[in-house]
Amino acid sequence: MDSFACPLPPAGDAMVLLGHGGGGSLSQRLIDQLLVPAFGPADGVLHDAAVLPAEAGPLAFTTDSYVVRPLFFPGGDIGSLAVFGTVNDLAMVGASAIALSLSLILEEGLPMHLLQQVLASIRIAAQRCGVPVVTGDTKVVERGKGDGIYINTAGIGRVDHGMQIGPKAVRSGDAILVSGDLGRHGVAILAARQELGFRTELHSDLAPLQEPVRALLAADLELHCLRDLTRGGLASALHEISRGAGLGVLVRENAIPIAPEVDAACELLGLDPLAMANEGRFVLFLPAHQADRALAVLQRFQPSAASIGCVRGEAVLLETSLGLQRRLELGRGESLPRIC
Repeated sequence: MDSFACPLPPAGDAMVLLGHGGGGSLSQRLIDQLLVPAFGPADGVLHDAAVLPAEAGPLAFTTDSYVVRPLFFPGGDIGSLAVFGTVNDLAMVGASAIALSLSLILEEGLPMHLLQQVLASIRIAAQRCGVPVVTGDTKVVERGKGDGIYINTAGIGRVDHGMQIGPKAVRSGDAILVSGDLGRHGVAILAARQELGFRTELHSDLAPLQEPVRALLAADLELHCLRDLTRGGLASALHEISRGAGLGVLVRENAIPIAPEVDAACELLGLDPLAMANEGRFVLFLPAHQADRALAVLQRFQPSAASIGCVRGEAVLLETSLGLQRRLELGRGESLPRIC
């Protein structure tokens, strides 16, 4: 974080106050002394919206909200999570992010130094992805109503390929690949909360995914569908894609990469690693004859990337280590609230 430091707030502003969201002098001070130095605009002129230069071709647009607890966890924090999460959503249609918005919902009493750390993380993550934060908003809610910080980001991305990447493009016989081992984020968050009495050295897999996707595109592969494996993990993504495609999938349990620490933690806690959240992994569907080439690309970024199954039939099935096939079930509810 040494590449960015917000100026210290003036005396008396050691924590976020309701007045910081009231539109008056405290709001202006927060904007002038923390937000503008962090993100611009370069000319210092603020307005309700940013006008973006557009080139010929389609644009992608996405938005998401982030409510992770704790705010800082092994491998990341809510700030980098918000940036990478939005950039990753754009990458899942093969788009390169060109602009982000940032909306902060702050809880009264939040220590100002924590806000500074989050803003620093946002700026560093945005710089890493090569995308500016061009517009935003800040609100403050009463003490006890905001879990410290909630963040909403929206992103616009440029689509410079001719493919229609999504569930409707999935075809029977397609190969299914994952970009790396699964479940690290969910386990890292659980351990960081220290509520269940277990410890692990695991870090979240939080990472931007635009580079591996660009590499897949550069390899001239026919990408049918991409999906980042966030809330609900691989199980949720497979069900959503299967439903959208109107086709079934079969994945092999033995082929799915899961770190031993994740497997052990899930067994201890009675959780399914295939339903655990990830923040730096995605699933890929493409023609089977291109699977080896795609896997070689993915393994340049994550050696644990693997080919795990294929599109066939009408149901979402898991082939167990014993060779039996069963339906891959979805959880009924949210097992890990405040996780992304």
